[in-house]
Amino acid sequence: MKKIIALVCLSLSLSYASSAQKPAIIPIPTEASYPAGKFTLPTSISISGPSDPQMKVAYATLVGKLKVATGRPVSLKSAGTATIQLQLVSNTKLGAEGYELQVNSTGVKIKANKLAGLFYGIQTLYQLLPKEIESKLVAKGVQWTIPYAQITDTPRFAWRGQMFDVARHFFSKEDVKKFIDDMVEYKYNILHFHLTDDEGWRIEIKSYPNLTKKGAFNVKKVGRFTTFSKPEPNEPRTYGGFYTQEDIKELVKYGQERFVNIVPEIDVPGHSMAAVASYPELSCTPGADKYEVISGEPFIDWSHGHPEALQDNTLCPANENVYTFLDKVMGEVASLFPYDYIHMGGDECPKNYWDKNPEILALRAREGLKNSQEVQAYFVRRLEKIISGKGKRMLGWDEILEGGGLPKGTSVMSWRGIKGGVEAAKLGHEVVMTPNDNVYVDLMQGDIALEPPVYRTVRLTDSYAFNPVPDGVDAKLVKGGQANMWSEQLYNYRHLQYMMWPRALAISESLWSTNENKNWDNFISRVEEHMARFDVADKKYAPSMYEAIVKVTKNAKGELFVELKNEISGLKIHYSFDNSYPDNHYPSASGLVAVPKDAELMRIVSYRGSKMMGRMMNISRTDLEKRAR
Repeated sequence: MKKIIALVCLSLSLSYASSAQKPAIIPIPTEASYPAGKFTLPTSISISGPSDPQMKVAYATLVGKLKVATGRPVSLKSAGTATIQLQLVSNTKLGAEGYELQVNSTGVKIKANKLAGLFYGIQTLYQLLPKEIESKLVAKGVQWTIPYAQITDTPRFAWRGQMFDVARHFFSKEDVKKFIDDMVEYKYNILHFHLTDDEGWRIEIKSYPNLTKKGAFNVKKVGRFTTFSKPEPNEPRTYGGFYTQEDIKELVKYGQERFVNIVPEIDVPGHSMAAVASYPELSCTPGADKYEVISGEPFIDWSHGHPEALQDNTLCPANENVYTFLDKVMGEVASLFPYDYIHMGGDECPKNYWDKNPEILALRAREGLKNSQEVQAYFVRRLEKIISGKGKRMLGWDEILEGGGLPKGTSVMSWRGIKGGVEAAKLGHEVVMTPNDNVYVDLMQGDIALEPPVYRTVRLTDSYAFNPVPDGVDAKLVKGGQANMWSEQLYNYRHLQYMMWPRALAISESLWSTNENKNWDNFISRVEEHMARFDVADKKYAPSMYEAIVKVTKNAKGELFVELKNEISGLKIHYSFDNSYPDNHYPSASGLVAVPKDAELMRIVSYRGSKMMGRMMNISRTDLEKRAR
């Protein structure tokens, strides 16, 4: 009997070990098996594949990474046997972006119908290699082996996007390139480029030079966005920047070389203060000639549950100059971005100025519009004609559904949850799902005691729960989804990385992989492997998944109780109330923790065994009281 038990235990142990040794690929492939064995890279590495100009960057990157990290010579071969062979085939199962990857004793073979598939196969190959492949120097003492693998992989959705807001805070052209490089490692293929807003106009428009001469700059402020003091008249307006049309062409080409399409967003009719400050005649509000580009000071009142402007940041739908302006702007934008779509924004448009403006009231009477919402719908319809006239399809945030009459060819990006996407799909519109409760990666990802403050939290579990096709929606109308990186609280690229990772890993898996292949605990084990890769690459990321979820309640006697939960399994949470620093020898949370009557500070920390995970949390009694309310 003991022998049987021992054999069972050994079998389970081997099974677990085999499972644990599976490569940590994100997003998880459609089909994958990993036979026993490893291929060892030779002392001289060769690569062969199609001699297509579009693969030039993919080859150069592969050669560069292998050469730098291994310190070995790496060469490209036009044909014949090679260590890594890339082949175009005809396999209906793979579609336009799928690939097959095989690793065995003879080397690595990647097959695909299209070049994009070969490119994504290369991204998976990087993840099969040791983490030191991310090193910027020769990594010594590494066994350069690749586990045997048989992978067939295809994406669930065609639209796998990330939105980059460069309007609130300007990011350099090199930052945008780095953003694209980070995206493609996890098989994202759309860059939604938010180019205009109240705080800056970031694209050169030759027909309207003031848009960048004045509209691209504001006053530099440091602190928390939307709480800044109003700029003084003498403060220099030198903070910001813009992309010339040559810069845009360079970025478009950079994206194309990495199989990324760029969708420009010109956000109208709201979010347009940079445009109005540059050309006041685009407004129909008296005093607009005194407006300046916003520098992060409060100018929208949200206390009513909808935006009410303290200054009118809208283009005037009753002003014909606006449509002339948009025709020229969209014409120049369409000529710069070859992809099919232009995003026109349409979100969070305050209408309190419209409600009392004589010109807009006259427009309502003339066009039979019942209210200001129908005025915006009128504006959207006219803009759609302009954009479609440039050979592009219009895309907008889900507010463009309001007021009715949205042209059928318009696509809708659902951000206020999934409701707008569901409604749009039922009306026959194509949908891109971007619900703020799952994919807004600019929001806090852990406890406010540790995170830079934003108005709400989206945890890693929320991002992993993202499913772009909700029940009752025709899946054919859902193009996919994306992660949205707004930049109000984003001041540099390092912090952008911190906010992006690891949540963008979860979103990539929701967009590429099938729901059936997703598993939270398995995903976390892979995330930890990728965090190790990030360490080698010197890429910043958040440790928030290790840190406690804190819930505070108060009973009828006024006594405080704290509930501490883990986001991931395998951790213990320890705490103190005596101002000392808890470690794994301190009490661990179990059920509700009573806060001692005289305690002024609670410290919380997570451990895996004897190793501290994440950061130590400090919460004052005052804050505990606030949370209980």
